[in-house]
Amino acid sequence: MGKINAIITGVGGYVPDYVLTNEELSRMVDTSDEWITTRVGIKERRILTEEGLGSSYMGRKAAKQLLRKTGVDPDTIDALIVSTTTPDYPFPSTASIILGKLGLKNAFAFDMSCACCGFIYALEQACSMIQSGRYKKIIVVSAEKMSSIVDYTDRQTCVLFGDGAGAVLVEATEEEGIGFQDSFMRTDGAGLPFLHMKAGGSVCPPSHFTVDHRLHYIYQEGRNVFRYAVTDMSDDVDYIMKHNGLTAEDVNWVIPHEANLRIIDAVAKRADLPIDKVMINIDHYGNTSSATIPLAMWDNEAKLKKGDNVILTAFGAGFVHGAMYLKWAYDGAAAAVDKK
Repeated sequence: MGKINAIITGVGGYVPDYVLTNEELSRMVDTSDEWITTRVGIKERRILTEEGLGSSYMGRKAAKQLLRKTGVDPDTIDALIVSTTTPDYPFPSTASIILGKLGLKNAFAFDMSCACCGFIYALEQACSMIQSGRYKKIIVVSAEKMSSIVDYTDRQTCVLFGDGAGAVLVEATEEEGIGFQDSFMRTDGAGLPFLHMKAGGSVCPPSHFTVDHRLHYIYQEGRNVFRYAVTDMSDDVDYIMKHNGLTAEDVNWVIPHEANLRIIDAVAKRADLPIDKVMINIDHYGNTSSATIPLAMWDNEAKLKKGDNVILTAFGAGFVHGAMYLKWAYDGAAAAVDKK
């Protein structure tokens, strides 16, 4: 029996129909298309506007498409891991809701809260579980309704975020030369003052005061977050490349967390990578937190070829950050046809 490794065998995604453009935002707050585009590179973002729907709805849609595309039997799924900063409820887990809607009868499910790093942290967990030999098929979902925690009177943050979900199927393989290769994950507890939500947790429970003072929205000190994000994502990619003997020529794709186009540009330059090797979709989805990386995979699945060297990197509140190196396991052109 060969060594067991973990591979991604399919990608699913979902974004809401409603498109919130820069022009529409300029009628809500003091901003403009030029201001937004030059600073963060976003032109539009998708918003889940239907009342009574949350992250589980989008995550279910992405996972359902994934199951259809891969043709996998739902009864063979061992586990469902969901990364989200915007769960449907404090409890039960959003993963349990998605699992129930999908009818996964032989799986267990849990949430991970790692902010914008959630997808690669959840994928790291799934790969480790597969490599243990105890599990064969795991679905990783990242689903975020960021519009539910955005203050649309704050022009510094409301232009950044959108809603969406991505999903991948992680399976066991004994084939050599593909799948998970390496990862580097770190957490820096210094991040709390710069990026958080002030109320709604056990430190500051909801009250009339917290609602009246708009404390249930994202608070961000952009300059500090930008500086940490550029440094950590660049250093993490550099570590992965050096640790695995990769040069810029060896890397086929970098898939970064899509927070800010200037951050993405800076990371590419520090890694000496041409920007055409970087998957970018921030212009039309904005920052969907942990969903950005799987949505970029979903958008660009047709470009991915078996054996491609792919580096994922992300940074988020906490501060949490990290990078992962995969050798892509399948040719994506045929699979990418089904986007419904």
